[in-house]
Amino acid sequence: MTEVKADPAGEAKERLLVAWRGEIEARAQYEILAQRMRDPRRAEIIRQIAEAEGRHRERVEQRLRELGVPIPDPAGVRLSWMQRMQARLAPVPRVMARMEAAEQSEITDRYHRTTGDPDTDAVLSSIRTEEQSHSRSLDAMQAAHDKDQPHPSGAEARLDRILGRETWHRTGAGWISGAIYGANDGLAAVFGIVAGVSGATGGSTFVLTAGLSGAVASGLSMATGAYLASRSEAEVAAANVARERREVEENPEEEKEELSLFYQLKGVDEETANLIAERVAKDPEAMVQAQASEELGGAEAGGDPLQSAAAAGISTFVGAMVPVTPFFFLHGTTGVIVAFAVSLIAHFLVGASKSLFTLRKWWSAGLEMTLAGVIVGGVTYGIGLLIGAAGA
Repeated sequence: MTEVKADPAGEAKERLLVAWRGEIEARAQYEILAQRMRDPRRAEIIRQIAEAEGRHRERVEQRLRELGVPIPDPAGVRLSWMQRMQARLAPVPRVMARMEAAEQSEITDRYHRTTGDPDTDAVLSSIRTEEQSHSRSLDAMQAAHDKDQPHPSGAEARLDRILGRETWHRTGAGWISGAIYGANDGLAAVFGIVAGVSGATGGSTFVLTAGLSGAVASGLSMATGAYLASRSEAEVAAANVARERREVEENPEEEKEELSLFYQLKGVDEETANLIAERVAKDPEAMVQAQASEELGGAEAGGDPLQSAAAAGISTFVGAMVPVTPFFFLHGTTGVIVAFAVSLIAHFLVGASKSLFTLRKWWSAGLEMTLAGVIVGGVTYGIGLLIGAAGA
């Protein structure tokens, strides 16, 4: 019987190529995140980590050359469309948390296990040490988003104490794609209507009437709600600026100190920051605009009420029309079956689309949404059957 011997060189080459690909993918994701960061300090941290990934790749390539392995074309390594979309659209803190978890997994699996080749193990070990440093950097950035973490010291602590007394400008969390969630609401609501009326009438023309009415009502309701919400946001922004103006009038020295601290946190030395704040404070309106820019991200509201209304209304109407459309052409049992099939496919696609923002696996999010559709459709269809039987 022939004994199969381990091939340390082969294992080393395979692990190095996996690490090489991983470094390229990680750098691409970090670069996208750095572009999205509004805080210059956090953006710089992420850029430094991205550059470090590039240095890791160079060390891996050097070892591959020493082993006589051709370096693949880096252009052939690309993020998947899901990875790219999530890095560009998902909430940055959530992406960072996912990347931190991925870093820890890679440290254990990709770099910790021996390859049987001491020189390759030494390269991977040095990268492992730096990856752990990256993980600590990401942990520190996450802590900045965590209200339960201890306050920082120095200028940032002083600024936090001032802002802690001005809670009026904290207006809530970030946005998630209104179009996807509008389509989700319209699809789910009108699918229930169509299923219920189909059960009660056996797929008669009443289904089309009820479905169209539901689609129009859902679209108008969502559009109205989005318009009012956007208007409210504009009113809150205007009220925040008015309060900031009042703060400048009533507590000019504290506001001047606050503006100086903002500049210090951006890397300006204390003397220069104080000088800039002193000059800006000579013009009260300029002071208000500067404070609004630093504290509120600007004096303007986030979006156009009409655009918000159009996006929400149209997406909801489009989603709502999915289960209705088959009844323009079909009736009876055939129409019901086709409507159910099309609607469940749409449920899966909408669920998969939501994974762009939740960072869940697309197929898992899609199946979960499909299951929800099965439950909604089954329950409402069953209720419709009962109503139809009672009225017979």
